[in-house]
Amino acid sequence: MKNTLKINNLLDLNHTIARDLFINIEYPWEALPKISEFISTLGNSLPESEYTKVCENVWVAKNTNIAKSASISGPAIIGKNSEIRHCAFIRGNCIIGDNCVVGNSTELKNVILFNNVQVPHYNYVGDSILGYKAHMGAGSITSNVKSDKSLIVLKLPDEQINTYLKKFGAIIGDYVEIGCNTVLNPGTIVGRNTNIYPLSNVRGVIGQNKIYKSSDSIVEKY
Repeated sequence: MKNTLKINNLLDLNHTIARDLFINIEYPWEALPKISEFISTLGNSLPESEYTKVCENVWVAKNTNIAKSASISGPAIIGKNSEIRHCAFIRGNCIIGDNCVVGNSTELKNVILFNNVQVPHYNYVGDSILGYKAHMGAGSITSNVKSDKSLIVLKLPDEQINTYLKKFGAIIGDYVEIGCNTVLNPGTIVGRNTNIYPLSNVRGVIGQNKIYKSSDSIVEKY
């Protein structure tokens, strides 16, 4: 099961401008502490014909639409043909891919959104990575700190993996659908092409091609 947590089993790196961030790491959460420095380096190399540096350490693609009421703090890169809607709050250390939607009152902090990701309504996404075409339903959030503030440990059937991170929300694989008003607890991993029912309370590792109805009811997706 440990192999299912590796990058190539969760995320298609052909669908993110942050591809090089994942070089020489084994698990996707290892990229989280490196986002800020990576943005500063990558941003300065982006072509001026395609991106505008709108303020210190913030680069936005020229054809992206940003609402006047949105708040953006750097470091941040926002990709092509994306939409940042009314009252979106981008707090820094954010890489937002091409064709993404960051919606009404959604808050992002220390995240990577692969291309075509949608977080369109009242979402909180912190210290997390969302894969290609992942979608979070209205009101769904990533909880990124344990109540006792201890380091986040992934508990597998046959072993435990210490991430050595105090803040770690979720890794959401490509094509994942998260139902409305779902809470993804700290350190949640959701495999590719899995659906999570609305109003779910999710923790741990959920495999790929599953339908998560509850912690006691996870079925194969055909």
